[in-house]
Amino acid sequence: MEELIPLVNQLQDAFSSIGQNASLDLPQIAVVGGQSAGKSSVLENFVGKDFLPRGSGIVTRRPLVLQLINCPTEYAEFLHCKGKKFTDFDEVRLEIEAETDRVTGHNKGISPVPINLRVYSPNVLNLTLVDLPGMTKVPVGDQPADIEHQIREMLMQFVTKENCLLLAVSPANSDLANSDALKIAKEVDPQGYIGVVNRSQKDIDGKKDITAALQAERKFFLSHPAYRHLADRMGTAYLQKVLNQQLTNHIRDTLPGLRSKLQSQLLSIEKEVEEYKNFRPDDPSRKTKALLQMVQQFAVDFEKRIEGSGDQVDTYELSGGAKINRIFHERFPFELVKLESDEKTLRKEISYAIKNIHGVRTGLFTPDMAFETIVKRQIAQIKEPCQKCVDMVIGELVNTVRQCTQKLAQYPMLREEMERIVTQHIRDRESRAKGQVILLIDIELSYVNTNHEDFIGFANAQQKSSQMNKKKAAGNQVIRKGWLTINNIGIMKGGAKEYWFVLTAETLSWYKDDEEKEKKYMLPVDNLKLKDIEKSFMSSKHIFALFNTEHRNVYKDYRQLELASESQEEVDSWKASFLRAGVYPEQSSGDGQIHSLDPQLERQVEIVRNLVDSYLAIIHRTVRDLIPKTIMHLMVNNTKDFIHSDLLAQLYSCGDQNTLMEESQEQAQHRDEMLRMYHALREGLHIIGDISTSTITTAMPPPVDDSWLSPMSSPTPQRRAPPGPPRPGGRAAPGPPGRPAVSPDPGPPPSVPSRPNRAPPPGVPR
Repeated sequence: MEELIPLVNQLQDAFSSIGQNASLDLPQIAVVGGQSAGKSSVLENFVGKDFLPRGSGIVTRRPLVLQLINCPTEYAEFLHCKGKKFTDFDEVRLEIEAETDRVTGHNKGISPVPINLRVYSPNVLNLTLVDLPGMTKVPVGDQPADIEHQIREMLMQFVTKENCLLLAVSPANSDLANSDALKIAKEVDPQGYIGVVNRSQKDIDGKKDITAALQAERKFFLSHPAYRHLADRMGTAYLQKVLNQQLTNHIRDTLPGLRSKLQSQLLSIEKEVEEYKNFRPDDPSRKTKALLQMVQQFAVDFEKRIEGSGDQVDTYELSGGAKINRIFHERFPFELVKLESDEKTLRKEISYAIKNIHGVRTGLFTPDMAFETIVKRQIAQIKEPCQKCVDMVIGELVNTVRQCTQKLAQYPMLREEMERIVTQHIRDRESRAKGQVILLIDIELSYVNTNHEDFIGFANAQQKSSQMNKKKAAGNQVIRKGWLTINNIGIMKGGAKEYWFVLTAETLSWYKDDEEKEKKYMLPVDNLKLKDIEKSFMSSKHIFALFNTEHRNVYKDYRQLELASESQEEVDSWKASFLRAGVYPEQSSGDGQIHSLDPQLERQVEIVRNLVDSYLAIIHRTVRDLIPKTIMHLMVNNTKDFIHSDLLAQLYSCGDQNTLMEESQEQAQHRDEMLRMYHALREGLHIIGDISTSTITTAMPPPVDDSWLSPMSSPTPQRRAPPGPPRPGGRAAPGPPGRPAVSPDPGPPPSVPSRPNRAPPPGVPR
């Protein structure tokens, strides 16, 4: 088990090099105490050398990870100076000061970035300690005003970890009840102390040798009547032994969990690292192979996004083929229906056409030319929404290309070139697709087929009104169901919350929920129109309103009913559904309504209106069917074929493939980090792979009889000697401020707090 501490030292070095020490939570001992409390003296006593920076104010300004290793030769090594051995410990001090200033500056700044120091010596026991900055209350130099809070947060990051033992150092000339170190210790572990005697400030200034100081400490405990029967459980040597035993036991207990954590992290990155293991940046065959793979993957991803796929489904928004489907079956029909929304303007145009065809004569019969003129004018207007449909599909195709090339981020030149080539092909096809849809409309304009089987003809048109025709076609079928919020009615009156709406060809009803059991209201759709409402600054919802064209209240005392949804797409979809029910958007009228006193003209206008409505319904059905098919053939399917068959050739013809396959700096850095992490994890698992965690350790000696203690001693079990897992402190008579000093009667023996509320490791009595 003595090999466990060097083993964890190896793990610390392996993961410190890639910045993963903190996340792994390796077993270690954290040394905490107030400013100038003697932490450095305790650590120097462990090593037997003067090697730590000294001075006034806060000296330790970065955590120092100190690994002590028992070895026949004596030297030190820094992790940031790999391969350099320090045999002069004055140079070690200078290197710590220089490395501290490199990160924190020269004016007392602090940093949580640790310095890793390993000391080999025949005079040490295997230990791993973290010397933390001393707790201070008054900022100096470049230190921020909240320096006390920052240092405390840094300390708590270490001492609250499950795998961290705490060594709390308190000066012997201060009241332990007011010790900053013990306050932190008691937050995580409220037990016992071990007494040590450090050099006083006078001893340090006088260059008293640490070896002589340790001999004086030993002599003090052997000769003092209050401590001599505990001499074998006091002093620096005993503290080292206890810390060594506790850290060893603690490492043994935490190894299984550490092994599991390493294995879990290794599995999580193994698939990605597999691609990097045999990576050779300058291998031309690798670049060729990678180019082929990238193009093939791009083609597969594009087709999946267009045709749909069960893997990697976006659950937040529509994209690719689903978005194009919505354009074909919701947005495009909505644009078509909007063309016929202004009934007043249409009837006025029919009236003018009839009058202009009759000229100075009074017409007795309904002229054919009026019908054909109005129909062709209405058909010509369809060109605009057809071209708009092409534009919307092109926009979604370009967006899909960009989404599919996101996987090529590691090759920025290839990604840029691939996007350029495919997007240019889509733009090249745009003119042909638009030309083809215009051709389809021109074909409809070239011949008005009044013999179509679905055309009502003049005889039927005379018997039907526009409203009767609409209701016969629609009936009272359900057009749409869904959730909407009533926006303009207060909460107290039942508004500003979601209801379940059901739209039919004749009514709009809303219910409490989608079970449709509790109906709140039913609104006839006759004489209703809709309009957009500007979104308020405080609301994220998109709003439209229903109102009555005859200036009547729509709902109770309200002139309009404002309905809201979370997305603009949902609002547009509802508008398209209302159009199917005959509820059209509000439009500004031309030069006023025509009031004709000629009943013959009114009859002729009604006949032509019915004929136009019947024929346009045939045209709309045809266009809604053919335009999506044309766009799919000329744009969507053609783009898929181009990517599969021509994209690779275009990439080869555009220039140097080596330039295309140059990695981004971010990708190269990410690959190197992943490989370092992978090898560090493998090394960590190899280090701990052959250890038997069932090895039996030598139990610590049983506690001594402390009945001799005076009544002034605390009766609580927290004053026992020896301790559980230790937390050290010094206890001596007053000496120079901030430093423990030797005294003929330092009082009751101090001890070290142990872990809170945890059972001791095997072999360690409480």
